[in-house]
Amino acid sequence: MAKSEDPEKPGRIKQLRMIAKIIKQANPKGMPIVFLSAVGTLAVIVVIGLVTDYLWYSVFLGILAAFTVGLVVFGQLAQRAQYSILHGQTGAAAAVLQGMRGNWQVTPAMAVNRDQDLIHLVIGHPGVVLVSEGPGNRVAKMLAAEKKRVARVVLGIEIYDIQCGDGEGQVPLAKLQRHIMKLPRNLKKPAINEVKDRLRSLPKNMPMPKGPMPKGVRMPRGPKMR
Repeated sequence: MAKSEDPEKPGRIKQLRMIAKIIKQANPKGMPIVFLSAVGTLAVIVVIGLVTDYLWYSVFLGILAAFTVGLVVFGQLAQRAQYSILHGQTGAAAAVLQGMRGNWQVTPAMAVNRDQDLIHLVIGHPGVVLVSEGPGNRVAKMLAAEKKRVARVVLGIEIYDIQCGDGEGQVPLAKLQRHIMKLPRNLKKPAINEVKDRLRSLPKNMPMPKGPMPKGVRMPRGPKMR
């Protein structure tokens, strides 16, 4: 028996319209750029076809190329728009981390302080990654404490700490995925699963942050870690 579709889940066309609306809100020139990039690609290829006497072939090739270029530009602008929406929100880094492709386990807000600074736990091929949100002068001690706490559970496993933010020495939100993807591959899948099992018993440090964590903003999937 065929599974019924989720009535609350928008269709592909509706999703594209929603993303286009987000792009327009973030950058009024965004959609015209998508259109011009596609039309410009088609025009260039058609001109080449006229010069080489392969007009009809170039029209067909140009339409495919224009569609591809338009989608690529659309995707890039959508990513920038979504980052701009998340920027400054509590839990923005968690939303970005949960959009990573591959064998990753993300535990949002494993530690929270009174100033609503957060630390998220990421487990993957590099080992354990602790990602903080908040001013550097506040989260440095918090990261150090969490690193010691985690180290007692995952003996001998590499632990990385990353400050996500706009301050000096911090990784901007838009570059967070790429930064983590560049970390060394220290663990294979069986070892990753073992680390996950060890850390399941690690309690979260509360209180929970004020306000909701970002929802409804689907971050574009990043590249798989090579």
